[in-house]
Amino acid sequence: MTDYKEKFEKMKIAGNLAAKTLDMLTENIKEGISTDHIDKLGYEFIRDNGGYSAPLYYRGFTKSLCTSLNHVICHGIPSDRILQEGDAVNVDVTAIVDDHYGDTSRMFCIGKTPVKLNNLIDVTYESMMRAIKILKPGIKLGDIGYEIQSFAEEKGFSVVRDFCGHGISTTFHEPPNILHYGKKNTGMELRPGMTFTIEPMINSGRYDVKMLNDGWTAVTKDKSLSAQFEHTLGITENGYEIFTESAKGYSKPPYL
Repeated sequence: MTDYKEKFEKMKIAGNLAAKTLDMLTENIKEGISTDHIDKLGYEFIRDNGGYSAPLYYRGFTKSLCTSLNHVICHGIPSDRILQEGDAVNVDVTAIVDDHYGDTSRMFCIGKTPVKLNNLIDVTYESMMRAIKILKPGIKLGDIGYEIQSFAEEKGFSVVRDFCGHGISTTFHEPPNILHYGKKNTGMELRPGMTFTIEPMINSGRYDVKMLNDGWTAVTKDKSLSAQFEHTLGITENGYEIFTESAKGYSKPPYL
C-alpha cells in the first residue's frame, strides 16, 4: 500500500517548514528578548516561506506559536515576559502548507541553567526518541506510552497525563490520541499511513496540572519544572518517517 505517499510528501513539506522555523529561532532565543518577539519572528518566517501558523486564531488563541517557560507544561501564550539567565522555554510551532500540518517543539536554555533542569530536558528528549525508535506496523499505542513512562519514571520524573500526542494530517488534531504513559501491548495497532505526533511533557515533580485563568496555559500544580519535545511522523511499511527533523541537526540543547 503506497496510497499514503502523497500525504507523506505534503506533510514532510509542512514539517520541514516548522522545523526550519525552530532552527531560525535558535539563533534568536537569548537573554533579554521577550516571548512576544519569538512569536513575531516565527509568524513572519512561516508567512515568508509560504505557510500559515496553525495556532493563530485556533479556538481563539491569539498568537502564532506557544512559549512554555519553566513550570509551564504547554500552551504558554507569548507575552512581554523577558527571557532571563537560567530560564528554559519550550517553543511549539505548527505550520500549514497546502492544507497539511507539521507540528514540532523544542526546548531552549537561556544562559547557564540548573543541573536538574538540564537532566529533565535530556530525559524528556530521550523518552521521545525511545518511543519513536520502536515505531512500526503492528506495535500498539500502549507500547509508545510504556517506553516514555518507564524511562522517565526510572529517572525520577513524572509524565503529564492531562495532555497527549494526536493524529494530524489535513486537520490539526484528529484521532488517535497518543498517550505518553501506558502498558505494553494495549490499545490500537499501528498501521502504514498513520500520521501523528509524539510530544511527551515530563515534570521534575508530580504530574498534576493546573490551568490558568486564560484557559490555555497549563502549569505544574506543585510549581516544579516541566519540559517537552515534539515530532510529527508517519508509519511506513516497515518503520517510521519523522517529518519535523532539523535540517541543521539540532535535537536538544545545547545547540552548537
